[in-house]
Amino acid sequence: MAAFEYQALADGKQTTRGIIQADTARAARAQLRDRGLLPLDIQQVEAKTRQQFSLRSQGRERALVLRQLATLLRAGLTLEEVLSILVEQSEASLQRRQLGAIRSRVMEGQSLSVAMAEHPALFPPLYSASVAAGEQAGRIDQVLARLADYAERRDETSRSVSLALVYPALLAMIAIGVVWGLIGFVVPRVVGVFETAGQDLPGLTLSLLAISDLVTQHGLWLLVGILILIVGMAIAWRSPGPRLSIDKFLLASPLFGRLIKANQTATFTRTLAILSSSAVPLVEALTVASRVASNLQVRNDIERAAAQVREGQSLTAALENARWLPPMARRLMAGGERSGELAPMLEHAADIQERELNSATTVMLAVLQPVLILLVGGMVLYIVLAIMLPILNMSQLLQ
Repeated sequence: MAAFEYQALADGKQTTRGIIQADTARAARAQLRDRGLLPLDIQQVEAKTRQQFSLRSQGRERALVLRQLATLLRAGLTLEEVLSILVEQSEASLQRRQLGAIRSRVMEGQSLSVAMAEHPALFPPLYSASVAAGEQAGRIDQVLARLADYAERRDETSRSVSLALVYPALLAMIAIGVVWGLIGFVVPRVVGVFETAGQDLPGLTLSLLAISDLVTQHGLWLLVGILILIVGMAIAWRSPGPRLSIDKFLLASPLFGRLIKANQTATFTRTLAILSSSAVPLVEALTVASRVASNLQVRNDIERAAAQVREGQSLTAALENARWLPPMARRLMAGGERSGELAPMLEHAADIQERELNSATTVMLAVLQPVLILLVGGMVLYIVLAIMLPILNMSQLLQ
């Protein structure tokens, strides 16, 4: 039985939307007519969700869905009842289609983890693998609760960083627009007065005029060049070879290296802790953790460690050459392996790295804002001095 999203007329004038279960689209229309509805449009949920692409993050929706799943399952409701409730109360159309498709797969006899794995945008591999282990151990509600905590924590972190970056981003865009306008339109008219008067211009003013001529005469080509550069960087970012080189450089950079290492270590240890506590085998947990890693160098190191663990090496020995892994996290892993308490030690390492990440992010943002203000002030000072110097020279000649 499949899920169909419908749009129909109720009482001949009011439009209503929803999701209905039926074997075929014709059967779905028949059910709607039995309810006194006039079908306008019916589309199968699975086909539509695979074709649709969302530019926005689904982190908040993921955390909410996982929390509701855990709470309602603990309350004693069946999985089909829980999914039906989530579909009915979902306000976002994309999320409603995804949940409708998951409910349809579960009603066909598939497990929840398999149905979730078909929608990686809403449930990445970490979630489906953990749910699969929870299903085998009979602890699906506990696993869902842990995943909800993890999703809420990650969503809170990403939102706090995004909000902190709003002011620097707005300041940078406003500064670029103001400077571009001054150089392209104001400077040529002001300094042109001195050129017509035959006055010798200082070197600072001549340099500003050269920049102004470049902007006014070739501004469009400059914008096209910047756009081509951005597109080229995006293409290089999607290519494995250039992407690996960029990721290696970022890991080794003194400015962003600390942030990236803390973020990748926190994500890796938290993912591995959740999977290990959910009774997922270590090799499979490492494979899933490699997919979660965003840095290609880190992903390659984790995949190599998974292969070595499969051959019988310990986790600590397999990650010995992973330079991005801090010594503290390495020692905690080694202690966890010796004591048989790997998951709690990984949780502890993740907590430490998340605090380190928050500290590094706060420091970077505290430094970034005054640096941007100084840069904007320096550019404005350069323009003002380039305009004022000829005026001062002219006043001295008149005296």
